[in-house]
Amino acid sequence: MKLAAKWHGSSSTFFSCPEEGRLVRVKLGGEPADVIRMGKGDPLVLVPGLAGGWKLLLPLARRLAHDFEVILYGLRGDGHPCSGFSASSSRVWDMGGHASDLTSLIDQLQLDCPVVFGVSFGGAIALEMAIEYPDRLGALVVQGTDARFRTTIGSSIARRVLERFPLPTDNGFVNQFFNLLHGVKPEPGPLADFVVERIWETDQSIMAQRLAQIENFDVTDRLWRIDVPTLVLAGSKDVIVPAARQKVLAESIAGARFEAVEGAGHIGFLTHRAEVIRHVRRHLLKVKASVQR
Repeated sequence: MKLAAKWHGSSSTFFSCPEEGRLVRVKLGGEPADVIRMGKGDPLVLVPGLAGGWKLLLPLARRLAHDFEVILYGLRGDGHPCSGFSASSSRVWDMGGHASDLTSLIDQLQLDCPVVFGVSFGGAIALEMAIEYPDRLGALVVQGTDARFRTTIGSSIARRVLERFPLPTDNGFVNQFFNLLHGVKPEPGPLADFVVERIWETDQSIMAQRLAQIENFDVTDRLWRIDVPTLVLAGSKDVIVPAARQKVLAESIAGARFEAVEGAGHIGFLTHRAEVIRHVRRHLLKVKASVQR
């Protein structure tokens, strides 16, 4: 999507391999990364969250691919050789590094001002990119994201545990924490299993490293630099990043729109895909109409 320099106003659902997509490999900071391209139309890059990688976004990507060419990619560290616990970590040290990787990806794929849609940790990456490289994207969508992530006792404990203790993926007590992502206690079944399985595909050391990165993330004094049409989506039951804080984020970005997804939690992009996609389509149709005037 090209914008002018200044713009105006059942388990079968969750396959782990997108047979309909086109897999290519790129290098981000010298590390190999998977890239999946699906569908046809204006390019839309999906930026994954802290854990789960691009596979966690597959159900959303498949629906968006009806209207866009969707580009999924793995953050540095997502291609870790093993899941579970490792002393290794990615060589990207902060959110600026992730934003630089995203810009490099867009350049390598020769995308012309794509839509960038980031969720949670990926939303923070998208914000950082929109601030530092505003001419490289045409529109911005974020969900489950804040301009500054508050450190809590829970997040601090989680990081220390992930750093120091190997955890079994079938530990029922640990996996109960993932219920917070839904906003309400999820019904047992394919979706809940899919979320847990995808998250545990990210190595513990990488999760811990990214938690440390998000603790240091703060763009509150740089949001004025975002100069692309922006949509902030928030789950009304998001307990990780409450909707009220996401609304403040939208109010701090010139011309941004805020939409609440009723009943959704932090992973509303999975549990409430139809509503999320409806908001995204409406936003991008308005963006396109304003460009064509």
